[in-house]
Amino acid sequence: MPWPYSMRIFKFGKSEVSHRCSSRCVGPLTFDSQAVGEKIRLSHGGRLAEKTENTFKNGLVFSSRPVKVQEKIRLRVERDSTIWDGALRVGFTTVPPSARSLPLPCMSIPNLTDKPGHWAVPLDESVCQAGSELEFWVSSHGSIYVGVNNEEYERLTGVDMKQPLWAMIDIYGQTRSILFLDSKKNKKLLYHRRSCPAPEPLTSPDAYSHFRSVPDVSNFRRDDCISCLDTKMPEDKICVVCMVKEARITLPCGHRCLCKDCNFRVCEQFGTCPLCRHTIRASSVVERWFIEVS
Repeated sequence: MPWPYSMRIFKFGKSEVSHRCSSRCVGPLTFDSQAVGEKIRLSHGGRLAEKTENTFKNGLVFSSRPVKVQEKIRLRVERDSTIWDGALRVGFTTVPPSARSLPLPCMSIPNLTDKPGHWAVPLDESVCQAGSELEFWVSSHGSIYVGVNNEEYERLTGVDMKQPLWAMIDIYGQTRSILFLDSKKNKKLLYHRRSCPAPEPLTSPDAYSHFRSVPDVSNFRRDDCISCLDTKMPEDKICVVCMVKEARITLPCGHRCLCKDCNFRVCEQFGTCPLCRHTIRASSVVERWFIEVS
């Protein structure tokens, strides 16, 4: 009887960690770190893709490995914007991310779908709001299906099933960031196989969905730029804006939810607590309420 577990090495940010996979694991599911749109930044072990500017285009990302037939890819919309129209486009491609030249095209539809080996469908804005979870997959007959709220919809046919397929996602329109949750492939009727590693929870997107720009983390020290997946930092201690550094600033409303770097930018650009929206930019008197916890 074969050993039911295998040890695999995964890379999270700049760190490599070992992970024991069972025989039912279909492999890790992350975004490819090289073939990304010009306005996209990856974090959280390559599972979180977010726009660095408030734009409707330049948001293409691909899976880091080929996906299997009937492998349902599950993702969550973390942030959205009301400025633009349109939302996510999802699909598949026979062109490996490693074979793509940079910069990537601005949009999947029509820049890529007009070329052989690319299939994508647009999703309605109503199912792509912050906090929405959905899944998509390709059937054995070459049809793209999308699942929303336990309902499945066939959206496109004619996908070439003779070659390996990579998932293709366009973070388009009002969509600002998405998170790979996991994937699932049903096998027979008794059990199913899932991707690994298991997803780590993030702070609820409702806590910061009203922000309309991504914080600038270019000045963070290298030692500070470690995702919560690496540090295993408790969820309630992470800055809810950058999701990278420890929350050390207590606001006048009592919420300790910002790191020092994000505190200044939030006060300057938004003036409200990212959790309760209590006004925090009133006068210099309010600034005396800020307490940096050492």
